[in-house]
Amino acid sequence: MNSSSDLDAGRAAVADRRWADAWELLARVDARDGLGGSDLELLATAALLRGEAQASIDALSRAYAAHLSAGDTAGAARSAGWLALNLIEQGDFTNSVLWAARAMRIVNAMPEPGALAGFVRMAPAVGQLGSGNNAEAVHAFEEVLAIAECEADRELATLARLGLGKSLIESGAVSEGLGRLDQAMTSIAAGDVAPLPTGVIVCGAVSDAILAFDLDRAAAWTGVLGRWCIEQPQLIAFSGQYRALEAGLLLVRGAWTEASAAVELALSRFRAGDYRAIWGAPYQHAELSRLRGAFHSAEESYRRAGESGWEPQPGLSLLHLALGRARRAQDEIRRSAAGADPLTRRYLLPAVAEVEIAAGDHDAARRAVEELRDASGTSATPMLDATIAATDARVLLAEGRTADALDAARTAVRAWDLVGAPYEAARSRVLAGRALHTIGEAEAAHEEFDAARTVFLALGAEPAVAELAAVMGDRRAGALTARELEVLRLVSTGLTNRRIGERLSLSEKTVARHLANIFGKLGITSRAAATAYAYENGLV
Repeated sequence: MNSSSDLDAGRAAVADRRWADAWELLARVDARDGLGGSDLELLATAALLRGEAQASIDALSRAYAAHLSAGDTAGAARSAGWLALNLIEQGDFTNSVLWAARAMRIVNAMPEPGALAGFVRMAPAVGQLGSGNNAEAVHAFEEVLAIAECEADRELATLARLGLGKSLIESGAVSEGLGRLDQAMTSIAAGDVAPLPTGVIVCGAVSDAILAFDLDRAAAWTGVLGRWCIEQPQLIAFSGQYRALEAGLLLVRGAWTEASAAVELALSRFRAGDYRAIWGAPYQHAELSRLRGAFHSAEESYRRAGESGWEPQPGLSLLHLALGRARRAQDEIRRSAAGADPLTRRYLLPAVAEVEIAAGDHDAARRAVEELRDASGTSATPMLDATIAATDARVLLAEGRTADALDAARTAVRAWDLVGAPYEAARSRVLAGRALHTIGEAEAAHEEFDAARTVFLALGAEPAVAELAAVMGDRRAGALTARELEVLRLVSTGLTNRRIGERLSLSEKTVARHLANIFGKLGITSRAAATAYAYENGLV
């Protein structure tokens, strides 16, 4: 195939969203004959969507130079503007500022820049948002939106609405911000936006809906993202982030087996090149591991998520709590909440309350509940209502206000059932059961405990099973022999049977026999359950 045919085929592949084919064909022409500015932009898009971020940056840089050489100032400004935006996503803020300045200089010299006058303002506005200058970001995105609407540029208007929505949300105007995201998603549904900005917009919208406890929006928009990814089987960028977002929703819905599959896909797509999943993929893996009692695996995955630059919260603090590190959990969740924007802080408050109770600061826990309730304002959602009721019940129990705690816990159970979140509903049943037990309603308490235990066992929530056993006074560790306790403690450190045998001078077969006895005596079926039980019962 000659260069002309390859080039035509590459352009057609871009139009058809066959990104692997487009990347291969356009790169072949570029290596053989070189590409012009517009085709280098296509190459950059194909590279980025195939997970080749640095190749995309290189192609856009060359597109900028090619446009300038050809006297196409609009093309040069467009390439520089996209470079500035892409570099922000990759964490290269210094070079992003340089490219944004180049784009601005070109546009400022143009007699009639049109929509470009708004587009080159996008990267500086995103930079202000990322720096926490929310008021300035709101103003900047409003300016971009005004230009886009004046020039009838629907794609730029959609990008501006995403930025404006996120800025409003992070400044505390959650309902207004979500309304702007609704408008952006309407434009996505209408097909007004090219593939690359579509992925940016939808992923950003889903993330903010989750932080806002808006499960309905998050689920609907994740569905849009999923269909968009599936329609492009050669897509790598955004595909890992989509699976991570999906996994988080599946965990809430109690579909933990499906969540596990989504997590593995998220990790595989991250390894394939979707750098946008650098936080979400390991974080959701850590969450699933923590909830199932695989604490060592969870700790490692939280560490990997933290390498992204974003804190792995609130999961890491809740893991510290599960491992008996209440003071460390308190220090970390306090620091994270203190430095968070208003929306993220609100998302952390339920964990703040739980950790503060465990650390013995009931006043701080009460302040967290009241802040959560006040922050809900006009942006209440069914999930937020359930979260507030459950958190309040937990704090009321700690304060000794048993009757109020029972009312709040029952409200939380009903609310979580309406949301469709069985694990959280079961946790609220445990709170109701504890309140009932305190007031002497033992039979009713055990009904709540039994219902909760059924859910925990079905999900494989081994730490919750162990915690419930402790609440019910079912401490079975005394049935274990001294050697079995030694084996159990070593299992909880993550050692294999062979390594345990080496430590205790036992054969691997003997260790396996001890482990089988431990499982039978404790009524559990996995090493994760044994680990969770050991931690919950103070054996390690």
